[in-house]
Amino acid sequence: MRHPALAPTASDWTILCDFDGTIALEDVIDSLLERFGRSGWERLEQDWRDGRIGSRECMRGQVALLDMSPDELALHLDNCHIDPAFAPFVKAVRASGVPLRVVSDGLDHAIQVILGRHGLGDLPVAANHLRPVAARRWELNAPFRASHCPSGTCKCACARQASGAGNRTLLIGDGASDFCAAGEVDFVFAKHRLINHCEAEGIPYRAIANFDDALVLLPQLLAGGLDTELATLPMVAQS
Repeated sequence: MRHPALAPTASDWTILCDFDGTIALEDVIDSLLERFGRSGWERLEQDWRDGRIGSRECMRGQVALLDMSPDELALHLDNCHIDPAFAPFVKAVRASGVPLRVVSDGLDHAIQVILGRHGLGDLPVAANHLRPVAARRWELNAPFRASHCPSGTCKCACARQASGAGNRTLLIGDGASDFCAAGEVDFVFAKHRLINHCEAEGIPYRAIANFDDALVLLPQLLAGGLDTELATLPMVAQS
């Protein structure tokens, strides 16, 4: 839900942040599939891209095709990197008293391990749950799914929950899994494909290349300095 342009304070805001391609410099599940995926994961990927299946069905099938040991998973995650400015961004957010939650259609274990390596393991995470079922076999559960949503993690539901207490909500994201949620929040810091989506839908946003840009924009947002865009860009009808 979009809020009218009032005089905001930092405490009015909640931040929802995507992980793969936004915090992480690569898509972690894609990198795992390319290294450990058995035959068939590419077909599921194409079915998802063509709209024949949702991301939850796609990822559940792909995770079932992973052939890796826990040690191989741990070693792989050790070589996954995040935006170097994300930790300073979190520090600035915390200093402002603004809640930040990672919302991802990726894997909770990967997110927690990678963030933990940077001292950020205490960030709340909504993501798909990766569970071992045999020595080299895995399954995916979706604790943040919604009955009406084909995604593993319903980011729209996360956005509605964040704004339910009357807070304004900022989404930081980069791709298709963020499209729906972008229409549910008050403002977007957008990368990559999400920039084009916000342009096409008239969603108030600022483009960022990385979290260095987000650090520059954050104080302006919290002080109400970006409200001109929020007030003047066309609004998307809310259901």
